[in-house]
Amino acid sequence: MVRKSIGILILILCFGLILSGCPKKTVVKEEPSLKKAEELAAERERVAKLEAERVAKEARERELVKMKEEEARKAREFEKSLVAKKDPGIEGEIYESKLLKDIRFDYDKYDIRSGDAEVLKENAAVLKKYPTVKIQVEGHCDERGTNEYNLALGERRANSTKKYLTSLGISLDRMSTISYGEERPLDSSSQEEAWAKNRRVHTIILSK
Repeated sequence: MVRKSIGILILILCFGLILSGCPKKTVVKEEPSLKKAEELAAERERVAKLEAERVAKEARERELVKMKEEEARKAREFEKSLVAKKDPGIEGEIYESKLLKDIRFDYDKYDIRSGDAEVLKENAAVLKKYPTVKIQVEGHCDERGTNEYNLALGERRANSTKKYLTSLGISLDRMSTISYGEERPLDSSSQEEAWAKNRRVHTIILSK
């Protein structure tokens, strides 16, 4: 009986030692991994980039549509501005356009004044929009001086204008020149105001 009690006690002690020797398990709360967070951030960046590209593409498409509409509007405006006319010295139909403005010159001069240079820049801008248009640059003078002198002066004015348009990017094969000297005045009265009007270069359209 005593031995049995001692044996039971030994067993209890051994079991206690076994239990005390086993390490306790530590429960670790799982947190989102750093890799997962980076993947989420990369995905958000990719989606944001795609959205930005979509918005930019739509903006470009809208801008292209607006540009085409504006070009079509200007083409209609140009067509409406054309006035057909006949000229005894030119075969076929020619056109006048209010979009191509005259420039004027000082007395006995053929150099381009600064204000008239701005007018020619506007004319060049119109011609660049319509690359098939060909023009004739006409030189004119007031009535003072001989016919021969004024024909030569009108030619110098026309050539000076053509040269300036060339410097603005208008090709030579789109332009021809002619001088009418004093033959075609805008105002036939003999006074300074009329003479100032008549010292000019006028542009007509030979073909659309």
